[in-house]
Amino acid sequence: MATSATLPKQATEIEAALRACASGDKLALKRIYEAESARMLGVAQRLLKRRALAEEAVQDAFVLIWRHAARFDPERGSGLTWIYAILRNRALSILRDEKRTETSDTPVAEQTASEEDDPETVMSKLSDAKALRACLEQLPEQRRGIVLLAFVQGLTHGEIAGRLKLPIGTVKSWIRRSLLALKECLG
Repeated sequence: MATSATLPKQATEIEAALRACASGDKLALKRIYEAESARMLGVAQRLLKRRALAEEAVQDAFVLIWRHAARFDPERGSGLTWIYAILRNRALSILRDEKRTETSDTPVAEQTASEEDDPETVMSKLSDAKALRACLEQLPEQRRGIVLLAFVQGLTHGEIAGRLKLPIGTVKSWIRRSLLALKECLG
């Protein structure tokens, strides 16, 4: 438990590390991470209720801290306040994104056919599916699996990273590169 005497020291160290981050010192970001990541994960988990999403929020927050460290202004508040505001905003964005994902309780087999299910439309969709399958086959096996976890099973980047024990940044970049490759393949 931190005492009131250590909090100002810690706040000063965080602010110094933020200034160092602004000048490109990666070790300063590491110091912030080592000092605050566990608490940040706890805060994010309380907001998001799922560890995978909380890990994603913390990772995204550190990317934003690194990118925007030059924007930190000690006149407007402490470094800790600034860091946790970034985390909170990122967690709330993730919550909004999760709520936008609509699901239906009706099984697919029970849904009624639409006018789009005429034979020509179905054949067009089948040829598109064959083309997509052929393009997916061209991806390396692990990247193909990650794309399927994201877009077929609907897992978040954080959930995929946790399941496969990969860094979340790796998962995000592999998905992005795979989607670009698929787009190019489908032309």
